Amino acid sequence: MDRIKLGYAPTRRSIFSAPDARKYRDLTAERLRELEIDFVDITDINKEGLLYDDADRIRIAEKFKSEKIDGLFLPHCNFGTEYECARLAKDLDVPVLLWGPLDERPEPDGVRLRDTQCGLFATGKVLRRFQIPFTYLTSCRLTDPIFETGIHAFLSVCNVVKTFRNIRILQISTRPFDFWSTICNEGELLEKFNIQLAPVPFPELMAEINKAKENPTQMQETLNTIHSQMIVQIKDAELKNVAALKIGMEQLVNKYSCQAIAIQCWNALQSELGIMPCAANALLNDQGIPVACETDVHGAITALLVEAAALKTKRSFFADWTIRHPDIPNGELLQHCGPWPVSVSKEKPLLTYPLAFDFPGSLTAEAKHGSISLCRFDGDNGEYSLLLGHAKGVEGPLCKGTYLWIEVENIKRLEEKLVTGPYIHHCVGIHLDIVPVLYEACKYIGLTPDLYDSIEEKVKAFWRGE
Repeated sequence: MDRIKLGYAPTRRSIFSAPDARKYRDLTAERLRELEIDFVDITDINKEGLLYDDADRIRIAEKFKSEKIDGLFLPHCNFGTEYECARLAKDLDVPVLLWGPLDERPEPDGVRLRDTQCGLFATGKVLRRFQIPFTYLTSCRLTDPIFETGIHAFLSVCNVVKTFRNIRILQISTRPFDFWSTICNEGELLEKFNIQLAPVPFPELMAEINKAKENPTQMQETLNTIHSQMIVQIKDAELKNVAALKIGMEQLVNKYSCQAIAIQCWNALQSELGIMPCAANALLNDQGIPVACETDVHGAITALLVEAAALKTKRSFFADWTIRHPDIPNGELLQHCGPWPVSVSKEKPLLTYPLAFDFPGSLTAEAKHGSISLCRFDGDNGEYSLLLGHAKGVEGPLCKGTYLWIEVENIKRLEEKLVTGPYIHHCVGIHLDIVPVLYEACKYIGLTPDLYDSIEEKVKAFWRGE
């Protein structure tokens, strides 16, 4: 599980009760510890441990930068000093979470010790003036379930942003000629998002594969993993090529400091090695190194975002949108030749031959049913967006490869989005509801969220605690 570090900068304003501000500063910190949130405090900056002074704000920024925080949490403990919050957020350039504890009943004499809600209104406006995106967690009690849910969701948002800003994809060979849909603009990805590609030719991969075959310990460990996780139905020599390919790709990922792979899975690989890469891809996918087929760079980026949203607690799977369900009106088949991680399978996969190819090395297995999220990062002509939505696994006919029959809210609306673009027939799925997290993360990474379900108000309601 990925760990995310928050900068904890509770704030106050002088005209309201300073003792009450300190009280809620301490109570909030205690609650964060109960929830096992990793945070950097500011109790060493001033005796109150609160943000309200400009000189302190500079020191807080320096401390948070040195601690390499991933997000900024600004609890408004009595009102808040809105301009200091905005200045600090501007200094740090990380996701920002606004929240304040629910205000109490006024004192018997009419005095209000806190005015938290009003302070949140003020800070929100000033952050907009500074053009700083932020996330708002509804004002609530520390013990309310929405506080815990919202904090954890914000950590996931921070992880998506952190991941997106540091992406490097290993691109193995060129895209297949026939796949014009997977064309990407390498220069634009770098210029707009700092997404880097590390292209390597097949001879470099083959060199790593040959090295792997000369390492009997590493080979045997990989073969043992294969036999324990899969039902092997291919020849020993072919199986050794699967193991060596997995090791070779992993070595290149490490060599070029990449987080994911986009590989030309056909047809050059078959000419060189005589196998499909699917089973090797599946092994890497289960290790948390996503592999996208058909040199789909945007697909590899999608997988990294999806797994970041899940804090790497679950594995994702790379799929084709293929055909309509023959019996369910809003049903669809998600399928690919056999690269899905074993951990998403409802049964032990067969290591065998794929649909439509004569080379061994693919998996056949149905994925687990249940609720899933589906996502696709894509773009063209300088504009990029993130397609998002839900689905549920359903029963359907037996298929080859790794597959899952799903049902969506409205297949016609989804189909229209896939045809008119900017998306293609590839997506990434995960058995977890990450749609609200990715929707919120889009505001920080310069993407337009695009929901294929009519659920935008529900997603917004999640963050409002409704």
